[in-house]
Amino acid sequence: MMTESKNRVTLIGVKLAKTGDEFFYDGAIPECEGCKVRKACHNLVEGRKYRIIGIRPTIHTCPVFADGARVVEVTEAPVVALIAGEMAIPNSRLVYEYLCNREDCRSFDLCHPDGVNEGEKYIITQILGSAPDECLRGRRNLKLVELLPI
Repeated sequence: MMTESKNRVTLIGVKLAKTGDEFFYDGAIPECEGCKVRKACHNLVEGRKYRIIGIRPTIHTCPVFADGARVVEVTEAPVVALIAGEMAIPNSRLVYEYLCNREDCRSFDLCHPDGVNEGEKYIITQILGSAPDECLRGRRNLKLVELLPI
């Protein structure tokens, strides 16, 4: 059983509003204080990855984006990550834990992927294969997967 992501309506800079593009929501910045559409811009989960699936014609003035902010529809986007091989079962759920803290590893970003928050629940949407050869923990016990937040 596949989990369906919830679509949300939010705002993004006009020049960034392209169907299919993905972005990470990092939260509000000081320039957003006092903006009349602040709540519409900041209705996403901080630290998560989103994909733009629709663009609406409405544009609002914005203190951050010179050309304004366009209304868009987004859905949570899958994130590629390394997990323990025994947990790599399609459509299974897990609480994500960082596997490795070796910052000198070329695969470090796969163990600490943007868009995944440690301790949150995810569903494995796809198994992509084994860890890259350069992984310092070794390829045998790790799997590369796509994760979606639950």
